[in-house]
Amino acid sequence: MEEAFEKIDGVLRVESGYTGGHKENPTYAEVGSETTGHLESVEVRYNPNQNTYDNLLQVFWRNVDPTDADGQFVDRGNEYQSAVFYNSNEQKELAEASRDALAASKRFDKPIVTKISSASTFYKAEKEHQDYYKKSPISYKVSELGSGRDKFLDKTWGKDREVKITASTVFNFNKEEKLKMLTKRQYDVTQNGIDEPPFNNEYWDNKEEGIYVDVVSGEPLFSSKDKFDAGTGWPSFTKPLEPNNIILKESSGFLSLTTQVRSRNADSFLGDVFKDGPKPTGLRYCMNSAALQFIPKNELEQRGYGAYAELFNKQ
Repeated sequence: MEEAFEKIDGVLRVESGYTGGHKENPTYAEVGSETTGHLESVEVRYNPNQNTYDNLLQVFWRNVDPTDADGQFVDRGNEYQSAVFYNSNEQKELAEASRDALAASKRFDKPIVTKISSASTFYKAEKEHQDYYKKSPISYKVSELGSGRDKFLDKTWGKDREVKITASTVFNFNKEEKLKMLTKRQYDVTQNGIDEPPFNNEYWDNKEEGIYVDVVSGEPLFSSKDKFDAGTGWPSFTKPLEPNNIILKESSGFLSLTTQVRSRNADSFLGDVFKDGPKPTGLRYCMNSAALQFIPKNELEQRGYGAYAELFNKQ
């Protein structure tokens, strides 16, 4: 399970260990003897501003057989039972709702038996059991293939087995607190719809590679790959990086109708879009620098936008 969670944006640390039992500091051998009551487990720590508990549940379901009450694949015994441990009532409700939705989907022929229990003390496993898939990749892969796990998961989930979870789908932010952190110009632009002056803003001539996100929510909006010099003095793009994070609204401007561009989750005013851009879209998204935050390509991973790094690795 470490591998499945460690590649997810926003996950800070994944550790193998034991939980749910009655003996303090159990060893791997003791847990395997089924005398301590522990389950082999992983503890996942994540940044709630970059991912959600519900998203992590989706990863979990796609990596277990939730209908097996006696173990997982070739690993038999109580210590291998599937379980979700929650740390709050909110997590409990989310886990139960996620389980019930999976059951209602009829994806499995048998009942789901995964336990959902309150988290107890987590004991970190011995060093040799941490990141085993990295330390012994060949043995790990041979074991995984031989267990029937991959075959089962592929048959059960098909093309839905891999879930692309990125910062583009997660916007856990306190808008009130974020607004307090804005400069006067940022606030005037995003909240009052006042355009900043041309040629006197942060990104109009920025040529560095990276992505542009909403200054309030952090939702990804545009890529430097689609940025061009329109000669207007504002950063301009031919298309959004994430169209689902953009909302277009018709508004009355001076002597004309304009199409406002706003962010979906923060509802920030970003700028306007015009139909005088270059090919292939013919559009010009004329944005305000003050509504954006630039994330350089070499910082994408560490700031939770790792899924977009591949955009800049292609030749």
